[in-house]
Amino acid sequence: MGRDTATDFRVTWSYPCGRVSGVNTDFAPDRSPLRSWLPGFLALGVIWGSSFLFIKVGVGELHPLHLTLYRVATGATTLLVVLAVLRDRLPREPRVWAHLLVVAAFGVAIPFTLFGFGEQRVESMLAGIWNATTPLIVLPLAVLVFRTERLTVRRAVGLGLGFLGVLVVLGVWEGVGGSHFTGQLMCLGAAAGYGVAIPYQKKFLAGTAYSGLSLSAAQLLVATAQLAVVAPLVAGAPPAPTGLSLPVLGSVLALGALGTGLAFVINMRNIRLAGASTASTVTYLIPVFAVLVGAVVLGERMTWHQPVGALVVLIGVAVAQGMFRSRRPVPVVGTPAVPAAEPVARR
Repeated sequence: MGRDTATDFRVTWSYPCGRVSGVNTDFAPDRSPLRSWLPGFLALGVIWGSSFLFIKVGVGELHPLHLTLYRVATGATTLLVVLAVLRDRLPREPRVWAHLLVVAAFGVAIPFTLFGFGEQRVESMLAGIWNATTPLIVLPLAVLVFRTERLTVRRAVGLGLGFLGVLVVLGVWEGVGGSHFTGQLMCLGAAAGYGVAIPYQKKFLAGTAYSGLSLSAAQLLVATAQLAVVAPLVAGAPPAPTGLSLPVLGSVLALGALGTGLAFVINMRNIRLAGASTASTVTYLIPVFAVLVGAVVLGERMTWHQPVGALVVLIGVAVAQGMFRSRRPVPVVGTPAVPAAEPVARR
């Protein structure tokens, strides 16, 4: 793909576990065979769902800040290579870079680090479940703070269901406190970071002429710089990569190169072939794969209320995003209706 193809993907982003994706609301196919996009769709669910496993492995040897620094730097390098291949370029306007300072902090540096701290205390599968609460945080902020969305009855019902699911996942009837509860709050805080970044970028960056890939690469570069300053002050100098075990090195590479770089390209392809709305439903696969991978690879187990709460959360997200609405009939004459893009994330 050349420059023209890359710039077709504009800036409605999302942050499933810190991943970003460009979506153009006017760019959707009329019809694509299932076999053309389903393999990439499933691959994306596996990649993003497995990210929580890699975080769990990484924090076994690395401070969460150091893990975040390494993975973000790897992701930035990967996207810069993709930019060069597609002959795209980084933003040049100082105003855009100023906004990226905010988006990089709340959409990358803070949530990635909080998930690392959280997974020192909770199971990776539980972190994957908390990641699915992102849309429930995005909606009230988008309505009340950034004024980029409006609250409807349907969205309010979905929001209420979602937060009921959050309480079930937390198991509030068992009492609060302890390191496990603290870890869950850290994962919820990570989702809240995404909740700030998504409506912020929609308000201040969605109208720029730069591709989603360009802005994502720039965002990761800014986050790398932020972490390079903060990590040594808080956690000391990061260890040399040569001193890390192969599983940890592999986890860093998977989180950065695979989870951010390759996954971004796959997601853009899914949007092009299946449309933004269909591509966005990968949101519902991520916690499923996170639970499966955590159980099979790490032998993790959950109490009954955590998967039940996760199901309630996903139902709430689906209601809020209009997944259960009846489809409007396709016009027989006149200009075909273009489906509106739904954010891929709940990230």
